[in-house]
Amino acid sequence: MSFTQQLHQVAQNIWQKSLVHPFITELQSGQLPLTKFRFYLLQDRYYLVEFSKFHHLLAEQAGNPQIKKFLLQSEADLRACEWSVRSDFFTELKITPMEIRQTAVAPTAYNYVNHMYLTLERDGFAPAIAAIVPCYWLYQEIGQKLAKVGSPVALYQTWIDTYDSDWYEVNVTHILQLINILASQATATDRQMMQTAFIRSSYYELQFWQMAYAKERWQ
Repeated sequence: MSFTQQLHQVAQNIWQKSLVHPFITELQSGQLPLTKFRFYLLQDRYYLVEFSKFHHLLAEQAGNPQIKKFLLQSEADLRACEWSVRSDFFTELKITPMEIRQTAVAPTAYNYVNHMYLTLERDGFAPAIAAIVPCYWLYQEIGQKLAKVGSPVALYQTWIDTYDSDWYEVNVTHILQLINILASQATATDRQMMQTAFIRSSYYELQFWQMAYAKERWQ
């Protein structure tokens, strides 16, 4: 069993909860209120900006030139593809720059981003890479599952198609290959930290759906 297969196994319970979360099931059925999807997009924008920065930071710390190249290419793909789709969503939903500036980051989005940075600072490079894997891999699983049925709402179908696309599959394949290589070179202690980071990110992915569904605010 590869390291990524082990990670998938230990996180399966959390991932299954994501797959059946009301945000996801209603997105597929078309019943998800647009207000909740708008809130998700605004919070996801904050996350993706930081996710992109984090890739760049990881690339700066990568000792291997091939790993550095992959991280920088992934950052470029995020900007070229995922951000482009989000930009179209923002235009269609009339989300303005002023609304973006005035929307406070929700607690879960804030904590998820901080978890990644703290993992890098405290535990190092390999656990930090493990912390970004669920964002790639879980979204692919969700996209592939939802694509089998599709959504009657064009906006939601475009979201599904993003994560069931060829370019996205290539990036997921590369990040899984990278984490397996890093795990093969890591100590048992480091692999445990990698697993912990992966599980925590998986937890935050689950909470991200709930954050959007509840339109979470600071209390």
